[in-house]
Amino acid sequence: MTMIFLRGAAFAALFFPSFAFAAGTCADLTKPEAHPPQLTITEAKPVAAGPDAPVSYCLVHGELGDHKGVDGKAYAIQFEMRLPDDWNGRFVHQFNGGNDGKVIPATGPLLGGDKTQTALGRGYAVVSSDAGHEEGAAADKGLAGPAAFGLDPVAREDYGYGAVAKLNPPAMALVEQYYDKKIAFRYGIGGSNGGRHGLMAATRLPEQFDGILAGYPGFNLPKAAIQHAWDVQAWTKVDPDIAKAFSQADMAVLAKGILSACDVLDGRVDGLVGDPQACETHFNIASLACKGDKQPDCLSQAQITALKTSHAGPKNSKGKALYSNWDWDPGMASANWRTWKLQSPIPAWGGKPIIAVMGAGSLAQIFTTPPTAIGGTPDDLQKYLLDFDFDRDAPKIFAKSGPFTQSAAEFMIPPGSDNPRLKAFRDAGHKMIVFHGNADPVFSVLDTVKWYRKLDSNNGGKAGNFVKFYRIPGMPHGAGGPSYDDFDFFTPLVAWVEKGEVPGPVSAGISNGNKEAAGLAPGRTLYCPFPQIARYDAKISAASPDKAPFRCE
Repeated sequence: MTMIFLRGAAFAALFFPSFAFAAGTCADLTKPEAHPPQLTITEAKPVAAGPDAPVSYCLVHGELGDHKGVDGKAYAIQFEMRLPDDWNGRFVHQFNGGNDGKVIPATGPLLGGDKTQTALGRGYAVVSSDAGHEEGAAADKGLAGPAAFGLDPVAREDYGYGAVAKLNPPAMALVEQYYDKKIAFRYGIGGSNGGRHGLMAATRLPEQFDGILAGYPGFNLPKAAIQHAWDVQAWTKVDPDIAKAFSQADMAVLAKGILSACDVLDGRVDGLVGDPQACETHFNIASLACKGDKQPDCLSQAQITALKTSHAGPKNSKGKALYSNWDWDPGMASANWRTWKLQSPIPAWGGKPIIAVMGAGSLAQIFTTPPTAIGGTPDDLQKYLLDFDFDRDAPKIFAKSGPFTQSAAEFMIPPGSDNPRLKAFRDAGHKMIVFHGNADPVFSVLDTVKWYRKLDSNNGGKAGNFVKFYRIPGMPHGAGGPSYDDFDFFTPLVAWVEKGEVPGPVSAGISNGNKEAAGLAPGRTLYCPFPQIARYDAKISAASPDKAPFRCE
């Protein structure tokens, strides 16, 4: 009989799959010889499992890529890693959202309505970063401060793609050094700007991620930011105080009208528009117009005009589309949609929505070149959007100037997104799942539909062999709203990457605490890979009461 002797990590991996063999202790990671030289480790300490930690892990903080900006400020990519004691041999790069600027805890949220579901809780090593800047570094600029890093070209590039490109290799090397074992599979997870990071990684770093989960991706973020100015200018034609342009009751009228025209199109009246493409021809917003004076159950002509203008998307004076058109969905009446588009509950913002504060600061300082000096009060920021000229200012997202040798379109938009192929990602055998809410107020789901259709065409109708796309009825910007928000796209992604199990319909329910979903039919629904939609099937309902009564077609 042949005797085989295994030692250390090899022995542990064979006989104890969940065993984590460490090259040293957690605290040892602060020693220069215990981590890749690109990284400066400022802290490494063990954290016990408890109410705020589903597992015990080694918490690591550090930085890399420090430099002095042309604006005289100090920059670096600050990061956090969480290395579970019971490691499953896999790695997740957590792509964060918004303007970044702070290190979100490296738990690896899985983007569904159940916030307790994380990659860390499933045994993944996770890294998270601030994308190369601190949001409080320009506090003197008021509400414009979090986007003021846009005054430095390197910080811009790090925000766009550089931080992931610089951090990912040494972060993976640290994981392997700590556990004394190769990473089996590498994943990227992110929503919103994090979803954009996912598409960017698939394009610029196709060899580094076996699987990517990209939720509601803002891959055309600079173009989408032009919509902020377009909307604010449209809303103020209804009322100078945009919070009063549409009341919550007005948006409920809109949602009721959409449902009345379109809910039944998928075969079941359940509070959702399951066939959005058919809805485009069935719903006419003019049908909601008041016959005379404004009444509670109808919309004024000014409101109808403003919504039609917003829905069509921004254009210049020649009629050229500058971004995308939008979907009609009852999720437009959600609190999330309102917070982004019309009114926030934040006192310091003067009640102005996210597009008029964060959106304005970003468009002025990050997404146009040269960056525009802008005041930091709510009125200053809104004025910038009101003064935005779609002939003069929109081309600045493609401009370069002085030290800004990359345009915003170059550092923010994944190369080739207008004609995507993802050949290197495909040829590497890697996989991606993209999902997007039909009621997203920030990034148009129809822009993602256009991207996927082009990707599919460029791959001979076989994009589904490596990228699956799902539309989520009722969902605004992120899980929630009047939608079945308790879903899990990460598990099918992992099964696809590691076992070759091609994702199909994904079942979804309603998460605890989602009060906006109270009007939906009880039970579960299905999300189908695009271009399929879920159609009601009474036979399934009768045969399996606990099963989502739909089929994909």
